[in-house]
Amino acid sequence: MFSVAVVTVSDRGARGERVDESGRTIAEIVTDQGWEVRDTRIVSDNIEVIIETLVELCDRKINLVLTTGGTGFALRDNTPEATLAVVERQVPGLAEAMRAETSKKTPRAMLSRAVAGIRKRSLIVNLPGSPKAVRECLDAILPVLPHGLEILTGRAHECARE
Repeated sequence: MFSVAVVTVSDRGARGERVDESGRTIAEIVTDQGWEVRDTRIVSDNIEVIIETLVELCDRKINLVLTTGGTGFALRDNTPEATLAVVERQVPGLAEAMRAETSKKTPRAMLSRAVAGIRKRSLIVNLPGSPKAVRECLDAILPVLPHGLEILTGRAHECARE
């Protein structure tokens, strides 16, 4: 079982003006995988707040931090920049796979600035802000996440297939 934190990045959500459907969707999906959601948060689009949140969750040794929202072109969309500020190693293949797969459904998926990376023994993945897009992106990467998390957390040591 892996530990998961869900961070919804939304000014309106943080003010209580918007229901967090995307965060709830993520929690349902990872729970169905048998993983434990240990933390859920809604934070503003303030880059410093996002950075502080990501650092705290990784320092608590959460295996997987999934963010939702803040990956578009709006001036307040700061999630990728905050993520890049805290990760030690990028994992570009995850974001590339999400964009490639979801671009088959809508060309607007190419506009996502989502990133993924590793801080210590935690993997951070940025997801879009809508429940539908969250499902589609997680469908694209869920098949490989368990193996990646096993390697990251020291539960497995080989990437090569036998």
